[in-house]
Amino acid sequence: MSEPPNPPKIQLNGVRKAFGQKVVLDGIDYTLDEGESLVVIGGSGTGKSVLLKCILGILKPDAGSIRIDGEETVGVRGEEREKHLQKIGMLFQGSALFDSLPVWQNVAFRLIQGQGMERKEAKEIALGKLAQVGLAAPVAELYPAELSGGMQKRVALARAIASEPEIIFFDEPTTGLDPIMADVINDLIVASVRKLGATTISITHDMASARKIATKIAMIHGGRFIWAGDAKDIDRSGNAYVDQFIHGRAEGPIQMAVRRP
Repeated sequence: MSEPPNPPKIQLNGVRKAFGQKVVLDGIDYTLDEGESLVVIGGSGTGKSVLLKCILGILKPDAGSIRIDGEETVGVRGEEREKHLQKIGMLFQGSALFDSLPVWQNVAFRLIQGQGMERKEAKEIALGKLAQVGLAAPVAELYPAELSGGMQKRVALARAIASEPEIIFFDEPTTGLDPIMADVINDLIVASVRKLGATTISITHDMASARKIATKIAMIHGGRFIWAGDAKDIDRSGNAYVDQFIHGRAEGPIQMAVRRP
């Protein structure tokens, strides 16, 4: 008798979120299997960050279901929520490093504070993760203010993978970086995710980044995913909104939607 298939890693059904009269998410449905890398694209204010916050449990959807490994996460608290969070790593927009802590403590923060790991062991892991993203041991003793933007982003990536999470979220991972450093970060993300075998969701405006790190791409507009498919198919989506967005054209249906009173 064959074993039942594993449930999807992340499953979204009818996820809806509004702030007053403004509906931001209007019924998001998506299934992400283990090891897949989804990049969510869309204009500013379309709900990409709100969607991530709902999956993380920072925001509670007004309606819908969010399942991780088949278990409902909407509304769970305490130990149940912590169990889900233990599976997740996060690279924040702007890196969000702690200015008062040296680099290695930034990387090891969750290991020490969240898991109660001894500082010596946590530092060894932090040094290993820093090496994995191309930063030498002396960098570990520096403070974030002493680092370039690209180095800060590498430290943030090392922190995101330090606990070897099953799921990683990337929030605008290349924002503020020059094109060469952005490509370096994209390569590091791909290599790190592949090594972990992690499932990822990223949000970005950067199509070069999306093309490099995604196996799947979905575009959000009007509170819904208006197109979703394999990353390799993005250039032949047949969707006018997607086509306008990925080519950065001023004219098109998105602009027309903005002009409506």
